[in-house]
Amino acid sequence: MKLHSFILISLIATVASGFAPGSKAKCLKTYSFLSAKKVTRTKNSSSGFGTPRRTAMKNGGKVRSVTGHTGSGTKPLRDAANTFDEIRKKYGKEATSDLYMRSPLNDEQLFWFVGKVVRRLDLNDGRAKGESIPTEFEAVISQKRLIIEYAKNQLRPQNFGGPYSKNLEIWIAPGDSEMDVVQNKISLTKVVGSTADLSETFSVHDVGFNPEIYVGDEVKDGGLRVKRNENGDPIKDVFEINS
Repeated sequence: MKLHSFILISLIATVASGFAPGSKAKCLKTYSFLSAKKVTRTKNSSSGFGTPRRTAMKNGGKVRSVTGHTGSGTKPLRDAANTFDEIRKKYGKEATSDLYMRSPLNDEQLFWFVGKVVRRLDLNDGRAKGESIPTEFEAVISQKRLIIEYAKNQLRPQNFGGPYSKNLEIWIAPGDSEMDVVQNKISLTKVVGSTADLSETFSVHDVGFNPEIYVGDEVKDGGLRVKRNENGDPIKDVFEINS
């Protein structure tokens, strides 16, 4: 499932080398890290105020379990991708976050695009399992193990596997913002925290993961990656694409 246009792919070599021609415009800086946030919105119930809330554990759990090697055909990845498709079709890019990974032991400035996560925005759409609307944080943390295992075993083992597999980091950008990221217009945001921070009312079935898949020359040369500093900010100026 490819999500890049031809013109975006053509920019990869330029960005990876740190070259950014032209403009002196500044990038849009949002925030440097994303951590747990309290969730207050819950599903409406027709059973009255006194109806007990179901916990996420009763609705399929809070994390996507991964055992050993995770490839593109394993059940957790299939389930995550199918859930992504269902939620994405309903809520679009507003519910989506783009994922990037970094291995400080491999390259402190290189961030690889590894896929996307999506989260349900309406608990009354007939498919929700949890009792609270998932946050961006929860969409990533609940699937973090799956994302990392896929990236280091299938997508970029040469950058994330073996001696580079310790202290792997996940960073996010707004959904479908690959072009803006490539043009150094926005910063990346580091996701910090653990599954212990997930809300008791959260269900992993209300979030999905769409893994990046390489095709053609990307299999050999790699896909989208960008240079950023320790805070996730571009190290070069914003540049525009000539039509």
